Amino acid sequence: MRIAIYTLGCKVNQYETQAMERELTARGHALVPFEGAVPPADAYIINTCTVTAVSDKKSRQMIRRARKQSPNAVVAVCGCYAQTRPDEVRALDVDLISGTGDRQRFLDLLESAVREREPVVELDQALRRRTFEVLPAGGLAARTRAMLKVEDGCVNFCTYCIIPYARGPVRSLSMDTAVEEVRRLAAEGYREIVLTGIEISSWGQDLPGKPVLIDLIEALCREAPGVRFRLGSLEPRTITEDFCRRASLLPNLCPHFHLSMQSGCDTTLRRMNRKYDTARYKLSVDLLGRYFPRPAVTTDLIVGFPGETEGEFLTTLDFIRSCGFAEVHIFPYSIRPGTPAAAMEQVPKHVKEDRAARAAAVAEDLHRAYLDGCVGQVYDVLYEQPVDGLYQGHAPNYMTVAADAPDLHNRVLPTRITAVGDGVLLGKLLESND
Repeated sequence: MRIAIYTLGCKVNQYETQAMERELTARGHALVPFEGAVPPADAYIINTCTVTAVSDKKSRQMIRRARKQSPNAVVAVCGCYAQTRPDEVRALDVDLISGTGDRQRFLDLLESAVREREPVVELDQALRRRTFEVLPAGGLAARTRAMLKVEDGCVNFCTYCIIPYARGPVRSLSMDTAVEEVRRLAAEGYREIVLTGIEISSWGQDLPGKPVLIDLIEALCREAPGVRFRLGSLEPRTITEDFCRRASLLPNLCPHFHLSMQSGCDTTLRRMNRKYDTARYKLSVDLLGRYFPRPAVTTDLIVGFPGETEGEFLTTLDFIRSCGFAEVHIFPYSIRPGTPAAAMEQVPKHVKEDRAARAAAVAEDLHRAYLDGCVGQVYDVLYEQPVDGLYQGHAPNYMTVAADAPDLHNRVLPTRITAVGDGVLLGKLLESND
């Protein structure tokens, strides 16, 4: 069977798609491009996202596109949008609706749907899940970086977020299984592993003995000393003195920390139901700066959250300047139906757009300042692919580095940063006697 997959949303969705690709090929099926395949696919899988109303819209667009491309193909929909809005998905003439759990069962149902041509809807109740679904890590493309999902679910219930209802409570991959997966990925030739999940800061709270994230990080880094490890998004509470002391002793842990923020104003954070204030957040940033030389601390920022005043927004801008972020991802608030924030007083669209532009200007200044500080430094760069005549890769701090050199794919090489280009660092490979 010829199968095409389209994935929307976060790294967890990408990870789960990669796992389905591995399983489908193991079952003897062929993967084909989502668009332009000749002949078209026998089945289309759309792995959906529902983090915002815009995500819902994009999910619906891709479902319609699949049906248009091949009217006789089976269209199967899974992921967060399907989990939370199955009635909307059913109205789009799809053959199979599943959600965010039991991917093996989803693929069984897909094969059955192709044979029997009977519509199927099979969903569980996400909030009742208590076990972690183990899926194979690693993709089918050239091996450079792999993701390893170590956690699923979230119980933070931020007022703007629907994901706890789509993913259920926290479930953790056992440490033993994580070590086995890392051992396999290292043997397959991956040079970097990204630990990902819906909320990895909560890893271990459901396991016997309640281990914490740094326990897992230490075990994995020591299991594969020749592989570098990168962390997914962290909650500020994760960054403690003990975490930083232990993490700083791991030479293959990348000094790149994405700390979830969303706002730099305590009043706004309370409306968001975030579990920290700016003082706790700044403590996390300062601790990282104390234990790691020039760590790349990155974050997300929502502007125009319901009720946000101009004064609150200016407070946020001052706060992100004080943190000296290496990079800030900015999102104008988008209504997520079904969340408490959707019923709050909304900020006009033109105000959100204006604030997004002003925040982006501050973020660009911070990013440029961080890149400028990299000039003259030597980094071990994992090179991945050629772009515009140069070979590009990532330094441990996740800054993009470009070097004028031949095929460097999947090689980690010491590189001196010589200049800042258009959003990237320009580097020169060190000779053995440099």
